[in-house]
Amino acid sequence: MTVPRISGGDALVRALKAHGTELVFGIPGTHNLGIYRALADHGVRHVTPRHEQGAGFAADGYARVTGRPGVCLTTSGPAVLNAMTAVTQSYSDSVPVLLISPGMPLRHPGRGNGTLHEVRHQSAAFEAVIGYSNRVHSVAEIPLAVAQAFAHMTAGRPRPAHLEIPLDLVDALDKAPDVAPVLVAHPPADAVTIAAAAGRLDSATRPGLIIGGGAKWAAEEITTLAERLGAPVVTTANGKGTFSEHHRFSIGAGLHHKAVADFIADCDVVLAIGTELATTDLWNGPLKFTGDLIRIDVDPAQMITNASPDYRLVGDAQATVAALNHRLGKGKSTPDAPTRAERWRKLFHRHARTQGAPWLPLVEAMREALSPGAIIAADSAMACYYGTLSNLPLEGPASFLHPTGLGTLGYGLPAAIGAKLGAPDRQVVALHGDGGIMFTLPELATAAAERLPLPVVITDNGGYGEIRREMTARNDPVHAVNLPGIDFPRVAKGLNCHGVTVDDQDRFATALRKAFTVDRPTVIHVAGDLAGA
Repeated sequence: MTVPRISGGDALVRALKAHGTELVFGIPGTHNLGIYRALADHGVRHVTPRHEQGAGFAADGYARVTGRPGVCLTTSGPAVLNAMTAVTQSYSDSVPVLLISPGMPLRHPGRGNGTLHEVRHQSAAFEAVIGYSNRVHSVAEIPLAVAQAFAHMTAGRPRPAHLEIPLDLVDALDKAPDVAPVLVAHPPADAVTIAAAAGRLDSATRPGLIIGGGAKWAAEEITTLAERLGAPVVTTANGKGTFSEHHRFSIGAGLHHKAVADFIADCDVVLAIGTELATTDLWNGPLKFTGDLIRIDVDPAQMITNASPDYRLVGDAQATVAALNHRLGKGKSTPDAPTRAERWRKLFHRHARTQGAPWLPLVEAMREALSPGAIIAADSAMACYYGTLSNLPLEGPASFLHPTGLGTLGYGLPAAIGAKLGAPDRQVVALHGDGGIMFTLPELATAAAERLPLPVVITDNGGYGEIRREMTARNDPVHAVNLPGIDFPRVAKGLNCHGVTVDDQDRFATALRKAFTVDRPTVIHVAGDLAGA
């Protein structure tokens, strides 16, 4: 069979389609127009955010809720560097996002010559930050490079990847044989270690489970395991919802509470699944495992980072928990297991409600308005990590999208756009503070163009409230954190969205319910005491 000569742009889009890509987030530019022509020719859906960082965050949100790699396309130089923060957040939270950009021509002078969007060592910069960047050297290599990138993103621990195509290859013609996707296996841990861990769990009298973001596609298996063991369950921010917070064995989400530290210290066996046990989740120092620790993680290096387990189960979370369930059989949940879980749940929520007190009316209104399976795309904001994380019960994998590891601002709105496009049948809410929303506020125009019924909740505490609090705690001068007020509803209407300001719980609940029924986003500006100000 004769292989036809095609352009680099065609080779790229054909390869993306072969790997199941249906949607691309990006912004066209001078150097990637050949790729955009191919997107149109091959019928790949494209969404145009208003900033490349927003494109990256949207791809991240899409990947988190679908389990498939999100794809972000930029042009070279400042555009791809704008997206670097987004894919670094994806790296930090183990999210598969493919960032594609042109680069300087193949024979570009090593010291540069002033070409438009010229950046020295662009690919090397991404290699240094996210650990994977591949600059191709021919049109024929492009299908192989796409297959390699998808294999990297979907094998083992999910991570983002950067693919750079020299700008003179985008329109160049050559033969580019197709490369079929690599079928990636997701095996369980080895049988001997599983048997040993199952034996220890079977003998446990006070077991406990910690569920992280790496376990979110094992929700059914984890529920079965918890019920067989009679084990109370706590989750990290990115694991929130994987184990339903309405389940009788759920303690709650958020590892930073004193009740969690006390619970873990009380357990004779703790099983931690898909969690780094990192400071970004713990806040107050490492947990003390007085009993045995069993860890399940697909990343062998992570297995011994932050806490060294007594049993090391290196393997896919879903497959490994399924194998544990098979080994345990019916299990032996004791009659007092629900009572034990209830006791720890009450202690947990006492601490959570104390910490989140200023936002409890807001949280309660959200609880009443949300349907099962709702998604909160949360920014790095006080209303999110103090308010909703531990006080708003959710159920279903990828229910709480949060920039946990890197802690970037501006994540919520564009991530919500990606999440809604990836899961159109689930309610999605973007939750921000008034400081963080300004990082990506123009993405309201993107959501409006896509006609998304998306509530965008902005809690207004007059600036950077968390940093203001830290300055006060240090007895430092409080400055540079108080921001002048913005008429957010008016801005929203200027960007073709609905907008309303509310300052009481009932009006907020009404506005939130209505926002799910209209044909465009609704900015709900939360002011006064309801915002935790």
